[in-house]
This record gives sequence, structure tokens and C-alpha cells, in this order.
Amino acid sequence: MKDGDENEQVRELQARLRQLDYFDRAPTGFYGSITAKAVSGFQKKRGLPETGSVDGATWQRLLGMTKKPTADELKPSTTNKLDTPDARCMTGRVLCISKESRTLAWMIDGRVVSSMDVRFGSENTPTREGIFSVGWKAKEWTSTIYHTPMPYAMFFSGGQAVHYSADFAARGYNGASHGCVNVRDRAKLSALFDQVKVGDKVVVHW
Repeated sequence: MKDGDENEQVRELQARLRQLDYFDRAPTGFYGSITAKAVSGFQKKRGLPETGSVDGATWQRLLGMTKKPTADELKPSTTNKLDTPDARCMTGRVLCISKESRTLAWMIDGRVVSSMDVRFGSENTPTREGIFSVGWKAKEWTSTIYHTPMPYAMFFSGGQAVHYSADFAARGYNGASHGCVNVRDRAKLSALFDQVKVGDKVVVHW
């Protein structure tokens, strides 16, 4: 396993690293810089080559020191831990969205006002990355392409929007969006929807 991988084995890796206090957040199944750093830390402590990638020796050593993760360990209901905010999120009113930690942070002048878990599009319908702005909002909306409800939608790039997803609330990271940024906490998003204004900045980053 290495940087850029995304699968259930990565999720198991993260859960096992979490058992040993190397990975301090809910498993996401995505192998990014945070996971690589955790793997390097584990490798260093065990005298293994510090590659940040998982080879056979690293995996076997980890298996020997940990137990098979439970369903709750693999997909806990707790809120994902925020990354250090992207530099582009530090000024003004910003929806700061991290693909690696799978979080949305509502920030004003560099301060996190609220945060929530999010999920993104699949490989076939990826969520675009970059700097955008909220073009328009709709408290009640149904996708004209996929005919699915999109409550509390805040559109930032064409048809891509931040919105509540009942599917995300029910299935978690077993599913994916069609490119939108899904939120599973309806109450948090409802409060955020009332605060965000058309024109506010949106930053989607790794």
C-alpha cells in the first residue's frame, strides 16, 4: 500500500495503526500524507526501512501487534479530525474542504467556526479541486441529472455543491457522491447553510 491508494485494506491499515496510537483520526480508506507519516513512525520504532509505504514486512509486523479491527473501529461514528487548514483558507469567509481528512471546516478570518464530516465523488465523477465561490444556494433542491434530493445545497462549481446526503448518513463511506460534497450531519449543515452567503469562498484541497 502506498500514497494515493484508496481501498478497504487501507482502512484496515489505518484502524490497526490507530490501535497503536500512530493514526489519530477515523479511518478514511485513503492513503495520503497523514497515513504515510503514521506508517513511517511505526517503521522507525520497529527498525524497518522508513519508506512510508507498506511492504510485506511492515504489514506482517503490524498484523502481529494488533487485533482484527471491529466494524466500529473501521467506520466509527465520531467526527473526523481536522487537518491543519490550507493556507488559502486563512483569510475571509471560507468553506475549507479537505479530501484527505474528509472534513469541511467553516472558517472566518482563520478561525474554525464549525466542522463536519464529508464525502466526495467517485473516480468516475470526481469532486473538483481548487478555489471557488458559492454561486447560489437552495434549501430544497433535487438534482436535475440524477433526480436525488439535495437539501441545503450550496453550489460552487457548475452542478457540484455542498449538500446534505441521506445516503451518506445511512451508509457512510461505503458510497460516494456524483461529484458533490456530501454532509451527513443535517443539523450542523442546516446551521451552516444559514451562515454562508453567496460569494463566500470555497477551497477544495488534498
